[in-house]
Amino acid sequence: MTRLSAAILANAPTGVAVPNYDRTKVTAGIVHLGIGAFHRAHMAVYVDDLLKDNPDWAIVGASLRRPDTKEALEPQDGLYTVAVRDASGTHPRIIGSILKVLDANTQREELLSLMASPAIRIVSLTVTEKGYCHDPATGELDQRHPDIVHDLANPTEPHSAPGMIVEALARRKAAGIAPFAVMSCDNLPSNGATVKRIVTKFASLRDAALGEWVAEVAFPGTMVDRIVPSTTDADRTTIADLTGVDDAWPIMTEPFTQWVIEDDFPQGRPPFEKAGAQLVKDVEPFERMKLRMLNGSHSTMAYLGYLSGYEYISDVMADENFVTLIHDLMTEEAMPTLDMPGVDLGAYRDQLLNRFRNPALQHRTWQIAMDGSQKLPQRLLGTIRNRLNADQPFDRLALGVAGWMRYVMGIDENGDEIDVRDPLAMRMLAIAADAGDDAEELYIGLAGLTEVFGTDLAENQAFGEAVATHLDSLLEIGVKEAVAEVVAA
Repeated sequence: MTRLSAAILANAPTGVAVPNYDRTKVTAGIVHLGIGAFHRAHMAVYVDDLLKDNPDWAIVGASLRRPDTKEALEPQDGLYTVAVRDASGTHPRIIGSILKVLDANTQREELLSLMASPAIRIVSLTVTEKGYCHDPATGELDQRHPDIVHDLANPTEPHSAPGMIVEALARRKAAGIAPFAVMSCDNLPSNGATVKRIVTKFASLRDAALGEWVAEVAFPGTMVDRIVPSTTDADRTTIADLTGVDDAWPIMTEPFTQWVIEDDFPQGRPPFEKAGAQLVKDVEPFERMKLRMLNGSHSTMAYLGYLSGYEYISDVMADENFVTLIHDLMTEEAMPTLDMPGVDLGAYRDQLLNRFRNPALQHRTWQIAMDGSQKLPQRLLGTIRNRLNADQPFDRLALGVAGWMRYVMGIDENGDEIDVRDPLAMRMLAIAADAGDDAEELYIGLAGLTEVFGTDLAENQAFGEAVATHLDSLLEIGVKEAVAEVVAA
């Protein structure tokens, strides 16, 4: 079968949308670090919508860890398929906004030179929570992180995202070029302010004057939302059947997409609002809403659902006890912590529940469960802190945390091994091995991970009692029965 490439665009099959602009006439204005599936299903689609009238805003992507995306897209001239799936079927579209992908490990100097050039006015990121080399409990740069230690010792050969950004900014400062805006599209609380704090701290550790200059750089906050499952070989076959060409890395996603952006781009930006994005003065309330309602629900379903034997989120949502649990978690515990004038939180909740039910979107619980130690502080623990401070119950949130603790034991209810993917996996598995089936010992050991829980939650009696009680229930009677008990209470 013919490989997807620029050569086939003029003869694309009927029903397959293709770029409506001449790709030979567009140029890059954005460098994106972390060119994974989410970016290609989200921001790259918005940019693709705008390139016909704004040809100087195309994207050059960079893989910071693995060359697989570069290897998949390079023979395809950067093209790939986004397929929207719902009950009506699968609807493919070829995206052309990514001009090329660089491998930061082998093309570091080319990447840094491009980021330092005046044409690049935005550097955006989807490097996941762990890619910022920070302490998720405090939001501060982790100066002991191996990549940060390396980058401070070798500033012109950085490995980390903060190191890459600061080296490129240092080159621009030295050349008298205005700084680009740094736009995080990751699920971090106050992501703009958080990334600014991390990057500025790194810069100041390199050089005090550089730190002062970087402190004036724009770091617009964002809230991003689209569910993007991992691509499977079956997905590739589906896309080949629909398009008549071989795409090594298509993207499967849902119809819904949302992007809320703080409008702070001193060197200019594409007219994102024309592609459906919301430009606002303060994105933080939208971030908090999404983290606590969508992401908090997703993580709760991922841990408890996986342990219940459910492979996909839509499978979890076929269990009425889980539907009730997630509905009530959002309604009774998350929504009261949100101050969103003019936003119908009940309608947003119902929209989320319907999205979770989408049977065509095969979003694996195991995929969502990855990197939980980095995700828990934003998705569940912040809401719990608010509930504790207000002396309000947080029973369902505590069950979600207990589900994570049960999951990272690394053994499911059938005695089968769980492939726990997490930066702290070895430490957590060692804690679990020492604790055995003793819920209290397991809780004490895992709550002692202060980079996850901080000292405040680890030492909070109400938090400890709630989570340890649920953890004991999960171990004693099993996940499905424990969920049913909480729903019936």
